[in-house]
Amino acid sequence: MTRLIAGFAGSQTLAVPRTGTRPTSDRVREAVYSALEARDAVDDARILDLYAGSGALGLEAASRGARLVTLVEKNGDAAAVCRRNAEAVIRAAPKNARPQIGVTTQPVQSFLDASRAEFDVVFLDPPYDLGETELEHNLAALAPRLAEDAIVIVERSSRSPEPRWPAGIELDRRRNYGETVLWWAQPAEPSQPE
Repeated sequence: MTRLIAGFAGSQTLAVPRTGTRPTSDRVREAVYSALEARDAVDDARILDLYAGSGALGLEAASRGARLVTLVEKNGDAAAVCRRNAEAVIRAAPKNARPQIGVTTQPVQSFLDASRAEFDVVFLDPPYDLGETELEHNLAALAPRLAEDAIVIVERSSRSPEPRWPAGIELDRRRNYGETVLWWAQPAEPSQPE
């Protein structure tokens, strides 16, 4: 069972797709959000949850005060679960502080190639069998969509190599949680002319 941890929808149960997804554990979500809130990165933020599955990562942000949450999930059944979960979170929101939550049913790369929006926090939690080249293409298309102080969190198997960071994104830190590793990244500083 997956539940939201905190915020106005804290303890709200979320539906999870029957197959094809690997929900982020409560322990990992709690650690992620503890670190994000320490950076004051969630309140009023624009959140992008790629490979959303049930939408738990993005919806946790909505519950904690994010202004806009976009869930991208190409699997139609999983996207329908995201929509139901988003509706439940919106119903739980105070009337004067309802977040905007959108669900997009399309491949991540197609969404990133077409998007012109800018985001403050981005979660990439692709299937562990997603190839490193495809992940690199996702990150390259994401780079111009990042706000100046954006945070990118990539969740992978601890057996996966470090993502290949494209121009425009650089590694901040790595955190291990058993079989899961989180790669925290940020927009790269522009190189200074010599």
